[in-house]
Amino acid sequence: MSAELWCGPVPSWSFVQFSALLIYSSVIRRSLMVKSNVTVKPQNDYDVVIVGFGVAGASAAIEAADSGARVLVLDRGYGGGAAALSGGVIYAGGGTRYQQAAGVQDSPQNMFNYLRQEANGVVSDETLRHFCETSPAMVDWLEQQGAQFQGTLSPYKASYTADTHYLYYSGNETAWPYNLEAVPAARGHRQVAKGVKSGHTLTMSLCQSAIAKGVEFKPLSRVSELIIEDGAVVGVVYRSMNPDDDGGDSHRKLSKVGGKLGNWVPPIGARLNAKAEKLWEKNAVEVSVRANAVILAAGGFVLNSEMMAKHAGPFQDPGLLPLGTVGDDGTGINLGISAGGVATNLDRLAAWRFLSPPSAFLEGVTVGPTGARIINEDVYGARLAEVMITEHQGQGFLILDAKSWKKARGQVRKQCRQAFQFPQTMYLFTAGHKKADTLDALAAKIGVPPAGLVQTVRAYNDGIASTSGDPGHKAAGLCTAIEQGPFRAVMISIKNSSLYPATVFTLGGLRVDESSGHVLNSADQPISGIYAVGRCAIGICSHSYVSGLSLADGVYSGRRAGAHAAKSAQLRRISPVQEVTGT
Repeated sequence: MSAELWCGPVPSWSFVQFSALLIYSSVIRRSLMVKSNVTVKPQNDYDVVIVGFGVAGASAAIEAADSGARVLVLDRGYGGGAAALSGGVIYAGGGTRYQQAAGVQDSPQNMFNYLRQEANGVVSDETLRHFCETSPAMVDWLEQQGAQFQGTLSPYKASYTADTHYLYYSGNETAWPYNLEAVPAARGHRQVAKGVKSGHTLTMSLCQSAIAKGVEFKPLSRVSELIIEDGAVVGVVYRSMNPDDDGGDSHRKLSKVGGKLGNWVPPIGARLNAKAEKLWEKNAVEVSVRANAVILAAGGFVLNSEMMAKHAGPFQDPGLLPLGTVGDDGTGINLGISAGGVATNLDRLAAWRFLSPPSAFLEGVTVGPTGARIINEDVYGARLAEVMITEHQGQGFLILDAKSWKKARGQVRKQCRQAFQFPQTMYLFTAGHKKADTLDALAAKIGVPPAGLVQTVRAYNDGIASTSGDPGHKAAGLCTAIEQGPFRAVMISIKNSSLYPATVFTLGGLRVDESSGHVLNSADQPISGIYAVGRCAIGICSHSYVSGLSLADGVYSGRRAGAHAAKSAQLRRISPVQEVTGT
């Protein structure tokens, strides 16, 4: 990294931090930026202003533009948001053509039966059913915007697939008790791209599609206030920096690398982001613009320390690594509240602790600090983490015997092929576990009562040896007796090495009318002129999360709000308003 991008002394780096820095500093010269097509106008007259240009904001912009609306998108970054840093997975089912190509049997009703268990009433059955019924068409719509998927089904359960497979079981579909209500079906549709570029590729396809449709995009623009008249939102006040001005190139480089490293090496990311912030503060000017509707698509609040302290409860554990961008600071949610909106489910967050790959790790037994079983190991990583955090003080160990350990080692080369999986795998098979010849000795090494550990393993072994099966209800095909020493305890606690981080992000947001996306007030009445989408709003994934559900909800809610806002604008066009700028 060049000296101009660095400030302060060089820190002491771990292997993964140094590797991450090398990887992500290489993208400095490759802009993630969606190029702005802003032109200078004497007047501004917009039907819809959208705050945020991630998957939800871009979907709203496309739908509004397709409906004939004049759309302005404001984003505090360069477009993409947290979605661009994601795995690029869309949760889709009900019989998509990629499911059919892979021989996966699914239907809208079956998808509904599964997701109703995850949603737990956070949205109405009517909304959830519509989401499921329109899911195959959503995949087609995404491809019309430039997205690409494949029907190559992963033969094993994984947190993120190798580049040879782009369809997989991305949630709790195969696990008890979810499989009692719905036939398991693979619904994780990953954007085709190399490595971890799927999220960026998917999001940029949507952003570029929006701009090609005539959407006006202003990057480096932060909304600070809503313009409210007679109880209706009629515009926004924002500060904006022109990326083509002096300092723009440096800001772009700093923010791109800082955004990436902010998720994996927070101290370095924060330092780079702080330098970018100074450049923005120096160059930004204030602007006021009016519109028929404002759509809030600015993400969650995982980077807002005050909101996290107030709402996150046990999920503000310092061992958890916030997953998001600097834009996930609660701005969108707080703007909605300033207009009279109500935010709920702010105490619902998703943290991840994945066990697979290697898939043989699922053959082990997870135990907490007392030696008691945590949960059936084949559940999704967010469900495992939730139980471990709320019921076991965030502490846990995965117990394996010699045969499962050997099997797992043999799977690494084939299953753990993504760049971020290399340091994790290296850690787990070296410093990330304890080893002993007996379970009693292993318990002593990890600080767990021997009686508790031995009792849990015995109950597991006895269950799978009988007709009753695993008392924890793990799938029979993943149950192998733990009986051959030496035994290992993989450390899966939340507070862990930077090589094996557990991440967290927020799920709650503004309550919205489920037919339009309008923000609701305390009397459950729509507030004129304002909508919320994605993680600014209550949606399908606002109770619990599985991979791909947040992006899918972003597309669904974004399209809903964009279409409704455009239709409303057609009914009441505003007169042209002079754009006001100043320092």
